[in-house]
Amino acid sequence: MTTPLPATHHSDVVILGGGNAGISLAARLRRYGVKDVAVVEPREHHLYQPLFSHIAGGTAPAKMATRPQADVIPKGVTWIRDAAAAIDTGTDTVMLASGARATYGHLVVCPGIQKDWDAVPGLAEAMASPSGASNYEFELAPKAWELLRNLRKGTVVFTQPAGPATCSGASQKPMYLACDYWRGQGVLEDIRVVLVVPTPTVFGMPLIDAELNRKIAEYGIELHCSSELAEVDAGSRTAVVRSTLTGGTENIPYDVLHAVPPQSAPDWLKATSLPAPEDADGFVEVDPQTLRHPRYGNVWSLGDAAATRNSKSGAALRMQTAVLARNLVAVRKGKKPRRKYNSYSACPFTVSRGTVVFSEFDDKYRAKPTIPLWKGLAKERRLTWFADRVLLPRVYWYLILKGRA
Repeated sequence: MTTPLPATHHSDVVILGGGNAGISLAARLRRYGVKDVAVVEPREHHLYQPLFSHIAGGTAPAKMATRPQADVIPKGVTWIRDAAAAIDTGTDTVMLASGARATYGHLVVCPGIQKDWDAVPGLAEAMASPSGASNYEFELAPKAWELLRNLRKGTVVFTQPAGPATCSGASQKPMYLACDYWRGQGVLEDIRVVLVVPTPTVFGMPLIDAELNRKIAEYGIELHCSSELAEVDAGSRTAVVRSTLTGGTENIPYDVLHAVPPQSAPDWLKATSLPAPEDADGFVEVDPQTLRHPRYGNVWSLGDAAATRNSKSGAALRMQTAVLARNLVAVRKGKKPRRKYNSYSACPFTVSRGTVVFSEFDDKYRAKPTIPLWKGLAKERRLTWFADRVLLPRVYWYLILKGRA
């Protein structure tokens, strides 16, 4: 339900953020008997981000990735349609953008991640130009497919940012989908495809690297490892790519730029006392296993805004939600938080328009398969395509957001 906000609203549990983390956690808490839960979220529409890559690659319509926020708020949960602006842990108060306040018994901080488009000179202007797009913004994903679909020759540059990012491997997904499309259209040989990644290899796990390198060779993709997008000139359509090993740069003229920006915690969150002092990215300090703040016992965090060691992804979040919900309920009853998050994460790489390479790993990029006896699950398969494109969206809308998966 939506509530007109008084000067001060109080709830036993206040959740900052109405994305995957906030909604699925609120639903679990209600199922576990927590009656007074409020979610602070200003947006009118809820987005399923994993489908953005399929939208940008032309394998899903945009309408499949969005629903009205009111439709996903769990029954009995108060929806505060406002944005967090500051947190006073001394008085257990959240200051809201409207000027109102929300006080809490327990606070869960999960507002997502901030996309720093201005961190790369010229990148924001490039995205606003006719030749730039990204699968990391809902509004830019359909534009990406329009640009990629209509290209018949020229150069396309795909970039993946250095530093923390939400499901950073998703930067590559529209590239493989586009290459498979161009191959089917008979124009792939006329298109120079450049992939820029900050890591020493395309991903970081030998098995996954081998699968992706095979597809990269199959499509004729030009791979730049240990590199990053340093600058963009939208007027001349030139991307400046810098080697993080040598510092040298290369100017690459492009016809299409598909870029993903550097990312960090929201600016208002960086200004609070919740990040560790040494964390320049501003993510909420937490015990990486219990997801409880080490200095404030009634503050928790999960998802992209939490300073956990794992790769940020929806798969990681699903594990974290179950752990945090049980631990928060235990602490409210005067018990110790005993559930532990195991640093699991996953990234399904859509390497063609009908197959996926499914990577599952921990915070050290060691394989962590959910089906231990099936060693071949990470190989390119049609089965994992079906799971990623068809099954998981339904699981998301009908089970995950209801706290049942």
